[in-house]
Amino acid sequence: MMALTVHLKSVANLRGKGDRIAKVTFRGLPFYSRVAANCEAVAHFNEMFQWPIASRLDGSEMLEIQVYNYSKVFSNRLVGTFCMVLQKVAEEGQLELTDTFIDDNNTSINTSVTIEIRYQSMDGTVGMRSNGEYLDVPDDRDGMFTFETDSLLSGQSHGSGASAKRSLQGSIPTFRKSGKGVFAAMKLGKIRSSKDDHKKDEPAVLDMEDLDKKAMRLAGMLEPDAISLASVTAVTTNISNKRSKPDIKIEPSSGRPVDYQISVTIIEARQLIGLNMDPVVCVEIGEEKKHTSMKESTNCPYYNEYFVFDFHVPPDVMFDKIIKLSVIHSKNLLRSGTLVGTFKMDVGTVYHQPEHQFYHKWAILSDPVDITAACKGYLKCDIAVVGKGDNIKTPHKANETDEDDVEGNLLLPEGFPAERQWARFYVKVYRAEGLPKMNTNIMANVKKAFIGENRDLVDPYVQVYFSGQKGKTSVQKSSYEPIWNEQIVFTELFPPLCKRMKVQIRDSDKVNDVAIGTHFIDLRKISNEGDKGFLPTLGPAWANMYGSTRQYTLMDEHQDLNDGLGEGVSFRARLLLSIAVEILDTTSPEILSSTEVQTDSISNISESATGKMEEFFLFGAFLEATMIDRKIGDKPITFEITIGNYGNQIDGTSGPSSSRKKKKDGESDEEDSGLIQNSSEDEADEESHLESVSCTPPVKPVVTDRNYFHLPYFEKKPCVYIKSWWQDQRRRLYNANMMDKIADKLEEGVNDVQEIIKTEKAFPERRLRGVLEELSFGCSRFVNLANKDINQTGRTKLDRERLKSCMREMDNIGQQAKQMRMQVKKNTVKDKLKLAQNFLQRLRFLADEPQHSIPDVFVWMMSNNKRIAYARIPSKDILYSVVDEETGKDCGKVKAVFLKLPGKKGFGPAGWTVQAKLELYLWLGLNKQRKEFLSGLPNGFEELKVAKTDRYLHSVPPVSLVYNMKQVFQLRAHMYQARSLFAADSSGLSDPFARVFFSTHSQVTEVLSETLCPTWDQLLVFDDVELFGEASELRDDPPIIVVEIYDQDTVIGQGGSADLPPLEGPADSERGPIIPVPLGIRPVLSRYRIEVLFWGLRDLKRINLAQVDRPRVDIECAGRGVQSVLIQNYKKNPNFSTLVKWFEVDLPENELLHPPLNIRVVDCRAFGRYTLVGSHAVSSLRHFLYSAPNKASSNWGSAAKLMNGYMVLTNGSSQHGFSPSVSSRTLSRSAGEIIVIMDSMEPTLRKMDTCVKLDATSDAVVKVDMIDDERDKEKKRKKKKKKGAADEEDETDESVLDWWSKYFASIETLKETLRAQEAAQAEAEEREDLEIAAEAADIKCDDIVRKGSRMRERIKEKRNAKDKKKGHAVDGAEKQIVKSKVDELMVYNKELETEYGDFEDWLHTFNLYRGKAGDDDEHALDDDRIVGRFKGSLCMYKLPLSEEITRDVGFDPNMGMFQSIPHNDPINVLVRVYVVRATDLHPADINGKADPYVVIKLGRSEVKDKENYISKQLNPVFGKSFDIEARFPMESMLTVSVYDWDLVSTDDLIGETKIDLENRFYSKYRATCGISSSYSLHGYNVWRDPLKPSQILAKLCKEGKIDAPQYGTGGKVKVANRIFVGPTEIEDENGLKKQTEEHLALTVLNHWEEIPRVGCRLVPEHVETRPLLNPDKPGIEQGRIEMWVDMFPMDTPAPGPAIEISPRKPKRYELRVIIWNTDEVILEDDDYFTGEKSSDIFVRGFELRVIIWNTDDVILEDDAFLTGEKMSDIYVRGWLKGQQEDRQDTDVHYHSLTGEGNFNWRFVFPFDYLMAEEKIVISKKESMFSWDETEYKIPARLTLQVWDADHFSADDFLGAIELDLNRFPRGAKTSKQCSIDMIRNEQELPSISIFKQKRVKGWWPFVARDENDEMELTGKVEAELHLVTAEEAEKSPVGLGRNEPDPLEKPNRPDTSFMWFLGPLKSIRYFLWHNYRWLILKVLGLILLLLMLGLFLYSIPGYLVKKMLGV
Repeated sequence: MMALTVHLKSVANLRGKGDRIAKVTFRGLPFYSRVAANCEAVAHFNEMFQWPIASRLDGSEMLEIQVYNYSKVFSNRLVGTFCMVLQKVAEEGQLELTDTFIDDNNTSINTSVTIEIRYQSMDGTVGMRSNGEYLDVPDDRDGMFTFETDSLLSGQSHGSGASAKRSLQGSIPTFRKSGKGVFAAMKLGKIRSSKDDHKKDEPAVLDMEDLDKKAMRLAGMLEPDAISLASVTAVTTNISNKRSKPDIKIEPSSGRPVDYQISVTIIEARQLIGLNMDPVVCVEIGEEKKHTSMKESTNCPYYNEYFVFDFHVPPDVMFDKIIKLSVIHSKNLLRSGTLVGTFKMDVGTVYHQPEHQFYHKWAILSDPVDITAACKGYLKCDIAVVGKGDNIKTPHKANETDEDDVEGNLLLPEGFPAERQWARFYVKVYRAEGLPKMNTNIMANVKKAFIGENRDLVDPYVQVYFSGQKGKTSVQKSSYEPIWNEQIVFTELFPPLCKRMKVQIRDSDKVNDVAIGTHFIDLRKISNEGDKGFLPTLGPAWANMYGSTRQYTLMDEHQDLNDGLGEGVSFRARLLLSIAVEILDTTSPEILSSTEVQTDSISNISESATGKMEEFFLFGAFLEATMIDRKIGDKPITFEITIGNYGNQIDGTSGPSSSRKKKKDGESDEEDSGLIQNSSEDEADEESHLESVSCTPPVKPVVTDRNYFHLPYFEKKPCVYIKSWWQDQRRRLYNANMMDKIADKLEEGVNDVQEIIKTEKAFPERRLRGVLEELSFGCSRFVNLANKDINQTGRTKLDRERLKSCMREMDNIGQQAKQMRMQVKKNTVKDKLKLAQNFLQRLRFLADEPQHSIPDVFVWMMSNNKRIAYARIPSKDILYSVVDEETGKDCGKVKAVFLKLPGKKGFGPAGWTVQAKLELYLWLGLNKQRKEFLSGLPNGFEELKVAKTDRYLHSVPPVSLVYNMKQVFQLRAHMYQARSLFAADSSGLSDPFARVFFSTHSQVTEVLSETLCPTWDQLLVFDDVELFGEASELRDDPPIIVVEIYDQDTVIGQGGSADLPPLEGPADSERGPIIPVPLGIRPVLSRYRIEVLFWGLRDLKRINLAQVDRPRVDIECAGRGVQSVLIQNYKKNPNFSTLVKWFEVDLPENELLHPPLNIRVVDCRAFGRYTLVGSHAVSSLRHFLYSAPNKASSNWGSAAKLMNGYMVLTNGSSQHGFSPSVSSRTLSRSAGEIIVIMDSMEPTLRKMDTCVKLDATSDAVVKVDMIDDERDKEKKRKKKKKKGAADEEDETDESVLDWWSKYFASIETLKETLRAQEAAQAEAEEREDLEIAAEAADIKCDDIVRKGSRMRERIKEKRNAKDKKKGHAVDGAEKQIVKSKVDELMVYNKELETEYGDFEDWLHTFNLYRGKAGDDDEHALDDDRIVGRFKGSLCMYKLPLSEEITRDVGFDPNMGMFQSIPHNDPINVLVRVYVVRATDLHPADINGKADPYVVIKLGRSEVKDKENYISKQLNPVFGKSFDIEARFPMESMLTVSVYDWDLVSTDDLIGETKIDLENRFYSKYRATCGISSSYSLHGYNVWRDPLKPSQILAKLCKEGKIDAPQYGTGGKVKVANRIFVGPTEIEDENGLKKQTEEHLALTVLNHWEEIPRVGCRLVPEHVETRPLLNPDKPGIEQGRIEMWVDMFPMDTPAPGPAIEISPRKPKRYELRVIIWNTDEVILEDDDYFTGEKSSDIFVRGFELRVIIWNTDDVILEDDAFLTGEKMSDIYVRGWLKGQQEDRQDTDVHYHSLTGEGNFNWRFVFPFDYLMAEEKIVISKKESMFSWDETEYKIPARLTLQVWDADHFSADDFLGAIELDLNRFPRGAKTSKQCSIDMIRNEQELPSISIFKQKRVKGWWPFVARDENDEMELTGKVEAELHLVTAEEAEKSPVGLGRNEPDPLEKPNRPDTSFMWFLGPLKSIRYFLWHNYRWLILKVLGLILLLLMLGLFLYSIPGYLVKKMLGV
């Protein structure tokens, strides 16, 4: 640690006489000197200032000294400023100089300063030497360190003085604090003050100058990026560090049930293992199960079924539930089916995903029965978990193409490996201790009384839940200390998708087993997934369990706590367990393949395995017990402190348990001599006699006031102390403490920065730099300290691994923080702040120690032997260590502890009242370190001990402390105002007053009736406050003050305040009982005028059953206000007749202190009675502050926005990576004109060439071009056309285009835009990384640019590669062509209001509330409290107002700031509502579907579209428009509801959405009728508005008071000095072209936001997506509806007919498939005669006409009967997906011996097809009981299968192929070219679409999976696919099979293909010759040879005789 010390000696040559004060500033942190009183020419300060600094002093840093003339009344006046660069100091370390000051004008003045500066590197070790040499101060005066901080509340800066004359142990001076805060130096530990503190009191120095001004001045002289500001805080940093920060939040929230909705969409499955399956998917969440429908004969079923599960449970229970997806084969009513595979994941994993959802992800199915098996298939699904108020952004569900690659989109969280391995999780359970007596039934007690049986009354066993499975140990009968020594083994995929393991000790009971205690183990905390990570491991370690109290009643009211719901209120037991994980090698043969849970016994564990037993000592002192609830104030009260079971009065232990005792006796007590000196023999002797005292003596409470009591702990403070024995695992807690402290400091710093940003103070970046400096220092300190902890006994594997990973992580965080500090600039503060918050999360995660050691400490307040309220204090927070950093944050400190009610009693309002507030001092440490235990107590006490023998008395802890020193203080509480209080009365208001508590005193403010924003402006003076202890300590560190806000009859809430020091001075009691806040403290006021626009009241509900008839609005702010005129008849006209009124009021200059403005609506009844209807408090008026426009700025130049959604130009900088290139052509124009050019050929969709001039004075014209990719595509497209590729352009033919073409094209654009945004974001992140690297390595800027362009190329390459991979390069181009001819609209995937700020551009809506607010955490029930709405607006400005504004032309003084707003008379409007479709509706019927229809309600009109309900659909397409006439303002709230039609019962509401039409109608964004992107007179894009673009433009110009548009020649129009260029010709219906100005006018309208002053973005033609909500399930979306609304005033021309948006009817097609041949089909049968393998081949197949020509290479299945030959009887089967019942088969090709089959067979499949969605539409009844048909949309896929026919058994399945008719591989030309690669590498091969190609012929492979799940080729089929439309099919019909018409010729099959008994000779001839021809030939040759040899031998003797005899 380094420090910079400045010795300010004197300031000379001052003018005049007066008080002087100096301010010395370094790195943005100022210190104030004391006030030098009555100096003349010379002011002697002679003071030291010291700044501890974490980073080395930079030579360029500055020191600033300012001297002021000090005034107690006015603000201080600056004399002069001295600035110096510290270069020389940094080099030499010391410098002394005298130099002159400069004044405000930077001119030198005579006044000079003499200073000495030292810069020293300091030793950062623990227990440091005193820094006396730097702090030598003359004795005659007290030096003062003062320091100023930015007050977060007042905007004023308060200096705070503190003495420097102390001997210091820490490395920095300690500061006394006044008011707002103190400098916390970068030291983690506390600073202990020595006892010789001075007693003298100094007045606090207040500096009223605003810090912002100083900061601004400072910035002018310093390098702004080098300054960092250290931590400045009010609550967390203390001076003497004898008090710790109070925990303000009291109400518990965990354990409260919440609404959740889980929606699961099962889309499809692929690659399911098994042959010819009938799969069903089962979705199981917790106990609930739902099933999809069954799909027949397919391995890749398509479902697209949506399921919703509703839960009302606490979050912990919800997130532990398991989502289980199972695929089951052939399940029906009679049988459960066989399981194919499952996938499991817990709900928490889904909830913690971005947007709480997985969208379109593939779940890998695995077999739980056989873990050696590979993946069983993939299931594509969406899973979303929605809690109350969560907003799920569903990606737009449009035409979903199925190109997604499975492996790249697996259903796994980010960072998980794609292939997970099986692993065994071993949970070893050894033993438990300290179980409570559970059995409370009467029989047990009777048995005990009669038989005298005194056995332990608990039969425990352990149950472990993990990943949806549970395992349990054996039951240990009657044992409080059971020993199990068993292990439970789970087999699960690793890493598991279940985050937590639940371990529960349960008591076995004949009737009902109950939980004794529950412990959750978070697997993320006991493992590390990094490169140097480790598998989950734990222990052996003790797990402490907490739950309900140990009081034994028959019914345990807090049983939930034992199940782990909510915070445990008492120690229950502790369990010794360990966890280990082993990754399995599934290939090894001896592995058990099942995932069943197993339980085995294991060997015992040694005593020392969990650490050495140590004796711990816990000491507690109760300094104060106040705020005790009056309900319990009549009986004596005692406090009990327990740790584990020690100290528990009911069944607590006082000595070590038996197992521990053995250990203690048999082992010598080793001393940790390195840390502490040995205790004396006396002490050791005495230890054995020391009895624990765990309760305070009972004391009767004394009344504080009518609500609370206090205990009279005045000078005598009771103490408790407990000895306990635990394994010494302090190291774990020490490390956690160090990390917690770093995290606390970081959190405090981050909050500071947020506050600075929020309050718009100057220089948040400096504070953030300071925060990061502290963080990096803290991290390096942790690494140093933790390093010493490498080898310690009793450490588990987890301890070692965690330590390593924590050190790595902390080092990493430290390095990153250091780097980040360099990058913090003004413009990057918010981004870097997010990263700092990320650090905070990481630190908190690391600090949470998963292995427990010492149990938590519980403090119970007991009265009348009942436990009333408790506090739970983590043992680590009060654990002592000799190393400061390792000590718990509350150890040896006085902490304010608020006691709360246990369990569910603490929910709701009951939990708001404080049960008791304790000032509690706690210390926990080893007994042998006990010497320190009193050191942190406030000074001035004497110990009072139990009277024992004198020998031991000196070392016995005290039973009470006696403070003899009594100090009397006065406290002043300045109660100014409160805002946004809770509505506690039924009127919706409260009657608030504040009660201030300090010690045993309390006072109240006056009661202000009926307000939620009281301004009391009252000073409460507490006289004679008696506090015990030393005056100086109490002044520096007073007890906390508590302020509670009450309604006259209930408490609203409380806040613990900062530790405010008391002020002194006489009380001003002359003003009666209520004293206002004194002037010096109350804020400075200014005169403001508030103008109120009264427009009208809406939707007022009845009050006390009477209707509101004559309402009035009262506006009040800071005691002043104005009333509206009375509405005479609310029913007839709810608008006000007088629109604008105003009032003047004095408000604080600091905007943050502005009081709220109250709006109240009262109903004026007869006889002068007034009834409050409702009220609204506007808590922040900043929103309505008027600031005069800056005429110099040209505010148009923010962006040129192109229609297709790309922001291209922002003041010349490019976005989304599009670089504008400067155009070479220049256009003639007058100065100051801006030119926007539109291409006349393709007015909308080609990215427009837009030229925009950058500002009014420059001449540059920027041309925005299409990006290169677009150009390339364009070129490719042209080339492709030249090559004559078959481009089908049916869709883009003008006559075919309809509104839906436009809609689907727009959705494509929306998706592209989102993708572009993602890419741009990724690029920006990469660029930032490069910049960071550049800063580190000092790379030049142009290098970065070069790298950036390289990066763009890389991204482009990646994108191209992806396109290629998906085989859509061609497709993409074709799509592009289609798109470029279709006009588009804007599809918003949210409500239109969110895009346009709720249309509150000038008219605001204020909800009026009435009734009590709910007790929920969020304002969930506020909607029920809304009784109406006030419409109007506010405008607030400082007086006087500049005259410029009022001098404007046409200024109406009556309207004030609300000029040119429309009149509010009633107006008739035609409202046209278009409802496109709904998505993800909540199921309303038992079958998991709904029958939705639309209901439109506006005022009294209601349109029900009940007869057009859509059967069994959760994603219905309505395509309807509704016209309703309405009269604004009476009918202005439009409700669009979706109901579920029911045959018998009443229809149920699924959800509804409400739209305020009035705000839209009057908005300047012109939301009446969206402006299209192009103007057209006819066709699908016809202009909808009755006003033409030119009329709209003229009207807007007139309203905006700008010149009318001037249309010029050459397609130009000039508006407000801007020239727009566009086409001027239009085509009418007959194709004739004529001149028009409409295109030009429309161009201007589409760029209206660029017009200065009046411009804004007009609402385009659009479709908005609105959430549907149901009042019964508040806050949870029930689906979404896509719609839009047009409004036309009835006094303008009538609009044309509504646009036709009725759903597209699917087009009828016929698919004709001809199966010609098969080849190489596998042979399956043996021939009956020959034993030959053969197959009887037949092929299964749309109207699609499929002709099966041949099959080839079909696998042969049968063996011939006689010869054993392999053969198959082949046939082919085919069907279209979703139409399995209409499948068709070819005839059978018998006895194929070669796998070849000849068919010449035609399949014909008629089907209905939606081209835009690429889906087949099927309408059919779900079952015979269905009322009507259900419509399904299914991808167009043709399935062909090859089968082997069997006569007596079932046919054998040989192979199949599925062709996606939109994209399937082109068939091979010959059988040889056809291979299995056509399936395997389908993604990489070029694909074709039958809808474009129409006719295709070729060979395709049949495949099946073998025993090893490998894909194998089982045959080939030659087929021809021919697609014809229904009309064409009618013209040229064809027959099925080989029938008429257009018959196919019979195939030429070999003779053997007929049955053998029809031609036996032929068959035998074939079989013999075919198989044995070579053998027959050889045999014949051999026979001939033998014959010849025989003849030779036969004839040779005769021949020889003849020769010999010469015959």
